[in-house]
Amino acid sequence: MAGETVATALAKAIGRPAFIYGTAWKKAETTRLVQEALASGFTAVDTAAQPKHYREDLVGKALRNSFESDIISRERLFLQTKFTAPGGQSLSNIPYNPDDELQVQIETSVKSSFRNLRPREETESENETYIDCLLLHSPLDTLESTVQAWKVLESYVPKRIRHLGISNVDLQILQGLYDSVEIKPAVVQNRFIPMTGYDVELREFCADKGIMYESFWTLTGNPNLLRLESVQDLAAKVRVAPEVGCYALVMALGITTLNGTTSTEHMKDDLAGVLKVQEWASEHPEEWQKAKDSFRTFIGAMSKIDTLG
Repeated sequence: MAGETVATALAKAIGRPAFIYGTAWKKAETTRLVQEALASGFTAVDTAAQPKHYREDLVGKALRNSFESDIISRERLFLQTKFTAPGGQSLSNIPYNPDDELQVQIETSVKSSFRNLRPREETESENETYIDCLLLHSPLDTLESTVQAWKVLESYVPKRIRHLGISNVDLQILQGLYDSVEIKPAVVQNRFIPMTGYDVELREFCADKGIMYESFWTLTGNPNLLRLESVQDLAAKVRVAPEVGCYALVMALGITTLNGTTSTEHMKDDLAGVLKVQEWASEHPEEWQKAKDSFRTFIGAMSKIDTLG
């Protein structure tokens, strides 16, 4: 709603571990997997108007099926999608004409998202579609064009789009964007990987400005994290999988985490496991603090190594 922060909106929707179900690369299985995720307890979904990697239309079908069967209501769902510029699209399958001027590209893409994510099968219901957060999938070629795109998206806020964000962004561009626009970024969604130094400085900027940081590739890009003593020790004490221990420690850094598992068992286990860690943490605050400190120290050390090398 107008005036509500994205963190508040997400907390209202989730009310549980800060997972967002990621729908990239699910292809024809998208509808089934999104429905299974919602039935398992996920209440936040991330997609994109990028047919190359996402089936936003099938995400919408899954949502409508879930609304109709009372698995979840639209009011309880946090729904996030993206505008992807031509450079990130397959030009043989793109939701707008890449030869159009930027404003028309964005307006056509957003209209396709409203249609894909409509609340009911009737096409007229696309007029009722609202999106909790819409991200620029990446910065455009220049800061000027990125700001131009952002200002087009601002025209939809707060009625049809509640919040705006950006993905795949570095600190310099984020700062430039923040300083140049009226409606400030509410979300940054980035790869959480050693190559970027785990975005330590960027995450500090986000925390200072009240921007939610969302991580993806949290497990895929981090086999090293799963082997950490802090992760292994936590998993053993709480009796959860190391992957769950890693998710819990990443969340302890103030990060909202995308989870794109295709296993129904893992959907349930990840949600239940992080809650189990949180319960254990409340009963063992000193051990939890030690695990968090060790994990945070490693992340900070990797950031310094990346900067130096």
